[in-house]
Amino acid sequence: MSSSSATLPGDPPGGRRAIAVWGIGVSVYFVAVIFRTSLGVAGLDAADRFHVNASALSTFSILQLLVYAGMQIPVGLLVDRLGTKKVLALGTVLFTAGQLGFAFSPTYGTALASRALLGCGDAMTFISVLRLGSRWFPVRRGPLVAQLAGLVGMAGNLVSTLVLARLLHAVGWTPAFAGSAVAGVVVLVLMLLFLKDHPEGHEPEPFPHQGAAYVRRQIAASWREPGTRLGLWVHFTTQFPAMVFLLLWGLPFLVRAQGLSRATAGELLTLVVLSNMVVGLVYGQIVARHHTARLPLALGTVGATALMWAVTLAYPGEHAPMWLLVTLCTVLGACGPASMIGFDFARPANPPERQGTASGITNMGGFVASMTTLFLIGVLLDATGDDYTIAFSSVFVLQALGVSQILRLRRRVARRERERLVASRVETVHVPA
Repeated sequence: MSSSSATLPGDPPGGRRAIAVWGIGVSVYFVAVIFRTSLGVAGLDAADRFHVNASALSTFSILQLLVYAGMQIPVGLLVDRLGTKKVLALGTVLFTAGQLGFAFSPTYGTALASRALLGCGDAMTFISVLRLGSRWFPVRRGPLVAQLAGLVGMAGNLVSTLVLARLLHAVGWTPAFAGSAVAGVVVLVLMLLFLKDHPEGHEPEPFPHQGAAYVRRQIAASWREPGTRLGLWVHFTTQFPAMVFLLLWGLPFLVRAQGLSRATAGELLTLVVLSNMVVGLVYGQIVARHHTARLPLALGTVGATALMWAVTLAYPGEHAPMWLLVTLCTVLGACGPASMIGFDFARPANPPERQGTASGITNMGGFVASMTTLFLIGVLLDATGDDYTIAFSSVFVLQALGVSQILRLRRRVARRERERLVASRVETVHVPA
């Protein structure tokens, strides 16, 4: 099925104004990702600064992701209830305070609290940006706009690997993290001055909110849709291998297990990000034109990721050759774009008033998987004396779980989408000219 249909009645107009407003919103997400991934280039420094082992080091990212994942449904409800601007503003204040607190943390405990605060603010950004895109752009642009948002997020990751890493080693821990926090203040000011939730004339229909009853209805109705559940499992299965690699364990794996210098390891992390950006553009165009390509792209990415990890971990030499590590990092770059496909299952399955809630449920998937894998790798490294082959094999367990759920739900989702398509055609036929 192609999505190149004409603009639907009531669709937002898009255009330059939409790009400008959406650009402000996505710049907030850009900064949030810089802060989120800053620990990925500072993991070894953090271990030295706070005198912690692998399990304690992984707790930084686990706690951050635990807060992030736990906030997804509440944030989705808040976005549906309050709109994008208010939620983004609160998120920006929180993740900026978290980054600033991390800069000055004197102890492991205060540093953990700062990462939790950062995760709370970060959790409010991506769902808000998805909602902003759906309010300002036509429906047919949804897959491409979502992939572009993910691409901008990966650009934030690129800033971490290229700029923040160098700044950290040039000026030290506190100046690097405190200096980066200024970016949060800048985007907050831009957002407060120029961001609007929706274009004029496209205000959402008022929707009654009745406390706990409303919350239960929103969550239950979103979860009943097979498309929401399939979206969650697609996100769960595709995102976490690259997230774990970039967020914490990639640099130690490349330096300690593969014997690379920090500079070379940093270049490989950069390759993951660059690959993500290129693949994101390709996947966005394919899905926007051919919705039937969604599941093959997602499962193909999972298969390619599993294959490259298996070959890398099973390589008989002491260290995997550079060509193999380059190939692994290139394939890992497809994980982020593939995870965005999850939203392309959840979005059409839910009406506009449930978009935030459904996106929150979907977005939990990859972060729950990432949090689980971060924990398993840290525990296995400590238990095996830093055996990265055993530790990273935990990736396959979560991939197997996710694929089994995707295969279980796929036919039910396809049937529901065919029913909605038939219903929309019937409605179109009965609309008077």
